[in-house]
Amino acid sequence: MSSPFGPAATTGMGSLPGEDMRRWVSVVLDVVSIPFLPELPARPYGDMVSRAAGLLTQLALDLQPAGWRLTGGSDPRASLDQRRARSLLLQDLDILEELADGYSGPLKLQVTGPWTLAATVELPRGDKVLADHGARRDLAETLAYGLQEHVAEVRRRVPGAELVVQLDEPALPAVLAGAVPTASGWSKHRSVDGPGAVDLLSRVVEAVAPAITLVHCCAARPPIEVFRKAGADGVAVDLALLTEAAWEQIAFAVEADVTLYAGVIPTTGEIPHPERAAEPLTRRWSEIGLSTPSLADVVLTPACGLAGAPSPADARSRLEVLRPAAEFLAETAQA
Repeated sequence: MSSPFGPAATTGMGSLPGEDMRRWVSVVLDVVSIPFLPELPARPYGDMVSRAAGLLTQLALDLQPAGWRLTGGSDPRASLDQRRARSLLLQDLDILEELADGYSGPLKLQVTGPWTLAATVELPRGDKVLADHGARRDLAETLAYGLQEHVAEVRRRVPGAELVVQLDEPALPAVLAGAVPTASGWSKHRSVDGPGAVDLLSRVVEAVAPAITLVHCCAARPPIEVFRKAGADGVAVDLALLTEAAWEQIAFAVEADVTLYAGVIPTTGEIPHPERAAEPLTRRWSEIGLSTPSLADVVLTPACGLAGAPSPADARSRLEVLRPAAEFLAETAQA
């Protein structure tokens, strides 16, 4: 099965530097073939976990010095912090609706995945939601419901959009390895097995169907098999970090019609020439036995989010180099 985006597809992973949402929405609509609703963590309530908190319309959280915490209530209107996070998200959607008027094509949304939320958000009496099986299930189901509402809202505002939903799961490798520290710091939370990880993740993936879904995890060995079994249509990785075992999992995933979102542009340092950026991907593609024509289905991205770029101009340049790199990749696939 070919990519739903066609050859030479490009996108960003979500986060960008600065605080000017209007400017960034205009940039992504112009520069990448799969535009996305930017995340600007330099703003109060603009980080990925605050974004998710704003979506949890059936669960109340407040923001403590250590981070977001469940209050034990079910009315998010009782939390000033959660109302502010929700208000900022709605303001961003107003800008997207205005600037994307008449737009038709793919449009990507990002949200913190259920396992990273569980490893980040605290229970009312301390420690992480990860420690409580029932609480993490409730959090995932509430996230699924809130994301459903969010997807419906974006569809209403940008009716020509073909929505793509990205779940960010940077903490899932640590969850699976039993490496998430407890509140005391003296111990680690019990590891979660593969089937358990699939179960929670699949609840969120299934909730946004028929939107295209992908899971993003910048790790040396992202749990690609978990993402695939959870029903994700794509996986997003940082190519420079991958181990041999991870490349083997990518081969299995691609052969199962999972789209690879390949992070080929570093988030800091020198910006590579387009052909040099794509070369490690084309080389490894051949080494793991995948067919050259299937390179046309790969979506090129920066290695991870660009919030840490030294300037907005630098971040834009990293997005702009994706297009010629993707065109080179498409030509290679046809050769």
